[in-house]
This record gives sequence, C-alpha cells and structure tokens, in this order.
Amino acid sequence: MRFLHTFQLLPFLDTVASLLAAFVLGTLIGAERQYRQRTAGLRTNVLVAVGAAAFVDLGMRLAGSVEAVRVISYVVSGIGFLGAGVIMKEGMNVRGLNTAATLWCSAAVGACTGADMIAEGALLTAFVIAGNTLLRPLVNAINRVPIDERVSEATYEVRLSVAPESAPAAREWLVDHLEAANYPVGDVDVDEHGETATQIVAILVSTAVVAAELDAVVERLRRLPGVMHATWESSTRD
Repeated sequence: MRFLHTFQLLPFLDTVASLLAAFVLGTLIGAERQYRQRTAGLRTNVLVAVGAAAFVDLGMRLAGSVEAVRVISYVVSGIGFLGAGVIMKEGMNVRGLNTAATLWCSAAVGACTGADMIAEGALLTAFVIAGNTLLRPLVNAINRVPIDERVSEATYEVRLSVAPESAPAAREWLVDHLEAANYPVGDVDVDEHGETATQIVAILVSTAVVAAELDAVVERLRRLPGVMHATWESSTRD
C-alpha cells in the first residue's frame, strides 16, 4: 500500500492540529450565528473553516507554501459563490450580507490554521465574534438616529398623479417648480395608468435636500389644476 510509504507521523499530527484548530474556531464563530438563528449557523461555519484548512494544508503538504497561496486564492473564489447563495433580495431590502461576510471570515480562519498560523486564526476569530456581537449596540444606536436629508446621499423622486389631458402641462409645471426651488431635474418619466390617471416622476439631480423645501414644492403642485396627488420620496444609493 502506498499509504504505508507516504504516511509520516509528524506531518500527520500537524494536519490534525490544523484541522482541530479550524474546527474549534469555526465552532466559536458558528455558535454565535446559530444563537441568532442565522441562515448559515454552527455546522455551516465549521464546515467552511475545516474545508478551507484542509485545502490549504493539502497544498502545503504536496507542494509547499507557494502552492498553498494558490489554493488560498481558489478558496476565496469558492467562498464567494457560497456566500452569494445566502444573500436574498426582498423588494428593496437585501438580507444575508452579514451572514455571507461571516462565512468569508470563517474561510479566512480556516486558511490561517491550514497554513499553520493558528494564533493568527484565533485572533481573526476574536475580531469576527466581536464584530458580530460588540458592534450590535452601536448599530442599533445609529439606526435610531433620525436621517437628516441635508447630509444623506440618496435618490430623490417627486411624483404627480394627474388627469391624462393635463399631463403635458403638469410635466412642465413639475420641472419649473423644482428648478425654481433650486432642485434641477435629471430625468422625467411619464407612465399612463389607463384612461383615468397619468403618473409623472421627476428624478432630481441633487443627492441631498431640505425636506421642508420639497414639502413646500409638493404642496404648491397639489393645488394646480388636474393634479390629483403629489408626493416625494427618497431611496438610498447603496
């Protein structure tokens, strides 16, 4: 058997230490994710860490550190595909980005242990757990702060619902009123909703506005003949 000729006790024990370290560190990361009922929990993070460690260790054993670096690049690419599988889009919201990033970090931990850098892997694990736990109060505090439209960067739209026969004039009124308030229009979309209403949407060039000013413009637009409804809204750029 070739195994009897290739087996070496000390390199084997080195592999055991690398995989065991990846298992323990992946468990620490995954336990926090499992506690918070995330899509990728305990087992997923452990398997990612152990798998990354196994591939890197195999490259080290067969061809040395140069080949291990090449294996690490493939591990990073492969984890990118795995992370994409846990990212879900629900309407305007995207979920799973933090879970995907955690899987990416678990792979980095496994790569460290597979390259016999167990101390570095433990340090990275501490940072990952701290990022997922200690930063949560800060995130919640920031989320509770009201958004100041004057300093936030977003896409702003002003919408009018008008009678179809008033659409051409309403389009001109919309552009004129916004430009008079020093909010130039980048584009205007006209969408006909049957024979009863036409929606006109003006997309502003500005990435920051004063809410009171836009409210005043919208209020003036509501009073124009043929205008059934007027409003404005914003959406983040990221």
